Amino acid sequence: MVSVRWNLTPISAAANTIDSWWIHNPAQPSNILWNYHRNTYGENVVYDDFITGFSGAKFNASQWINLFHDAGAKYFVIVTKHHDGFALFDTEDTTHRSSVHLGPKRDFLGELMSAAKEEHPDMKRGTYYSMPEWFNPAFKKYGFGNWPGGLARNAYNASKWEPYTGYIEGKDYLRDIQEAHMKILAEKYETDIMWCDIGGPNRTIEFASQWYNDAIKQNRQVAMNNRCGVAPDFDTPEYARFSSIQTKAWETNEGIDPYSYGYNRQTRDEDYRSAEAIIHSLVDIVSKNGNYLLNLGPTGEGEIIPAMVERLMEVGHWLSHSGECIYNTTYSFPGAEEKNLRFTTTPEAFCIISFSKPQEAFTDGGAAGPSSHDEVLQVQDPHSHDQQAPWEIYPVDGGSEEDDQGDPFKPRRGHALLVVERPVPILPRDDIYLLGGSGKPLKWKFKGNRLGIFVPTQELDRVSHAWAFKVEYA
Repeated sequence: MVSVRWNLTPISAAANTIDSWWIHNPAQPSNILWNYHRNTYGENVVYDDFITGFSGAKFNASQWINLFHDAGAKYFVIVTKHHDGFALFDTEDTTHRSSVHLGPKRDFLGELMSAAKEEHPDMKRGTYYSMPEWFNPAFKKYGFGNWPGGLARNAYNASKWEPYTGYIEGKDYLRDIQEAHMKILAEKYETDIMWCDIGGPNRTIEFASQWYNDAIKQNRQVAMNNRCGVAPDFDTPEYARFSSIQTKAWETNEGIDPYSYGYNRQTRDEDYRSAEAIIHSLVDIVSKNGNYLLNLGPTGEGEIIPAMVERLMEVGHWLSHSGECIYNTTYSFPGAEEKNLRFTTTPEAFCIISFSKPQEAFTDGGAAGPSSHDEVLQVQDPHSHDQQAPWEIYPVDGGSEEDDQGDPFKPRRGHALLVVERPVPILPRDDIYLLGGSGKPLKWKFKGNRLGIFVPTQELDRVSHAWAFKVEYA
């Protein structure tokens, strides 16, 4: 559920994400990032000069892992090497372009994986890995499109070549770098999720055949996305939303920063995605058979800033009481959504999640006169010959037909009505609960393929952002 993009980007970025590729394309004044780099750092500063500023001085693996856990994440994916070729793990002698050999000389991936194993062993550990590199000389023979390989010419003086610090001569990119790195991530760091990016030329068949067989022997469950080239377990459309259920497993990813995956110093605290927006995205995606991967961009020192932490903690609080309708659920065959409602299901329960707080519907003390009370209950029933037939409000099918005082139940002031206008798998002895509420079963009525749930407003006030109603089968 949480991904982390942490590389040289936050050292160089401010106006937006500035990677080595973007200041070169095009390398001319019409490129705002080219201008920003020149005006901020000067024409003599090249991308690799930022390696010395990548300190990781505030990086604390335990803090990161506990934050992911408190945010409700069941898995994380960290960028181990992006398109710039700078890795956060021990690349051994495949290349020395990594944080182990350069800059801070620390194995950040090793620290993070160890902390996860020790503190939250049930959390799945994933590794993002860019299959190509923009300017690796060894990739030139395999280059394509925006990943040409070969050294970059200086963005301000085309007669000069920019360095590729840490590069080791004489390597075949696919065999000695790409495949070797994937094996290191699988064997040394024991990744559970191989999250590749871009695709292109690869030796994934050779890697995967061994990895999957080893996982079976170790009784481990591992997965690989569709960008590795072959044998995908799930698809990964970016910033994607679907209007209907996708029966093939999928995961979408997006940044908590709406403008960038990497840390952007110009993004204001109030511009980050709100906890409510994150929760709504999560619910919508899960209801359509997807997973939601929310990306964080730490600073160059390795700090996840307070604005991000606050949102993650708020999401985690919601999941702590409503996660039953998210974790280990699947989609509902009749459809994933109805207006602002989303649906998920398990073998033991059915969930209705409302993006808006049901409003108080009973304001007349329970009298059945012409009032807002009647306006809510006089719903059109397409299965009835009498199109003006009122929705009966008592006796109520769900739970007891008496209120707390032993009197016949009838909604009154302080109650809201949530109406679900689609078939719901519910039987008379089933109970409905508001997750995060008092834990008491709610009154409900099923009529004409509509489910009406009567909710005390004080129950609704216990919850924020999204209201998850769990139909618990008897």
